[in-house]
Amino acid sequence: MKPIYFFSLLFVFSTYICAGFAQNQPDSRSQQIQSQIEEQRRLQAERNQYRQYSPAELNEQAQPAPARTRQHSPEAVPDQMPALTERAVLKNMDNSREPVKPVWLREMYRIIDLNKDNNAALKYPVQPIGDRVNLFSLLFKLLSENKIASYAYTDKTEVLTDAGKIPFEEVLKSNQIPYTTQGSGENRKYVIDEIDVPSEDVSQYLIKEGWFFDQATGSFNTRITAICPIIVRLDYSDNTFHRSPVCWVLYENIRPYLSREMIMTSDLNNALIYTMDDFFTKKMYLGDIIKTVNLKNQSLQEQVGSDPDVLKHAQDSIEEQLKFFRKQLWVQADTATVVTNKTVKNTTDAKTGKENSRKSEKVKAPKTKVDKSSSTPTRSVRRTR
Repeated sequence: MKPIYFFSLLFVFSTYICAGFAQNQPDSRSQQIQSQIEEQRRLQAERNQYRQYSPAELNEQAQPAPARTRQHSPEAVPDQMPALTERAVLKNMDNSREPVKPVWLREMYRIIDLNKDNNAALKYPVQPIGDRVNLFSLLFKLLSENKIASYAYTDKTEVLTDAGKIPFEEVLKSNQIPYTTQGSGENRKYVIDEIDVPSEDVSQYLIKEGWFFDQATGSFNTRITAICPIIVRLDYSDNTFHRSPVCWVLYENIRPYLSREMIMTSDLNNALIYTMDDFFTKKMYLGDIIKTVNLKNQSLQEQVGSDPDVLKHAQDSIEEQLKFFRKQLWVQADTATVVTNKTVKNTTDAKTGKENSRKSEKVKAPKTKVDKSSSTPTRSVRRTR
């Protein structure tokens, strides 16, 4: 075969192959485009299906079933305050009874400063350590779980009835405490991070106590009516402290929980032998009187002025009045002691300058003589051994 024919055939064969490749290339490209179109249609269908569900349904689908059960199950919350037993409820009802016949009553308000050593047991530990918590952390948890009611604080007269109740959410907003909610209605709970609880800023408590004499039982006693935590914060703009009362809580509502919270009251004895209820009922706290209930509804400072010495004198006078009233309730024992021992007195002679001792006898009561007769038996005075 001549070379010219060989190259001609080779040219024709290569042309045929290139033509076939050019014919098959559009088919593979069209298939690729078709697959991309189908993938886009599938993604669009998933988006449309996704939009049909609400955000709550999507969250339920995204979470596994066990996790959802743990989130909505109240028994699974580890730090939830345990409920009161029937015995604790009955005991609290018995302790919360009003005096039967209080013929005398004196109500007053005291400020408890937690920076004083006598009251430090209510402040520490600032952050919970194991089972130990301070008073405000306990109250804050009870309020967040809707187990006790909160009452509004006013400068004049507090209303500790249903008319004075305020929601816990209002307490959080007024004190700028961040929170989240769970549930709705009566099952609604407020979740606050431990670092956001202002237990360290609560350095004072305002308590309302009453001193009364119950004629039915013949007893003179005191009882605390309500407690109000006070947040004290430093304003860095003018370097002054601002006091912000949180809310009032009834003592009879928190007594069952205080009676099972043990506290350490001394640095020398680390044994937990007292409860928070003991701290208040035994008057282990130290507080200054700032107001007594009066007709004009004035504070002690409005009555006597702002002079610290005068104010301190007025507070001491009220304390003495309480002691004097309690003392005059009881009849003092009318007894007389007859001294029969002889006392020796040392006297100095003015002339000699020497000490002379002489005995002085106390006057004894005269003895009555007993007439002895033959009918009266004679009694021996000898000691029998």
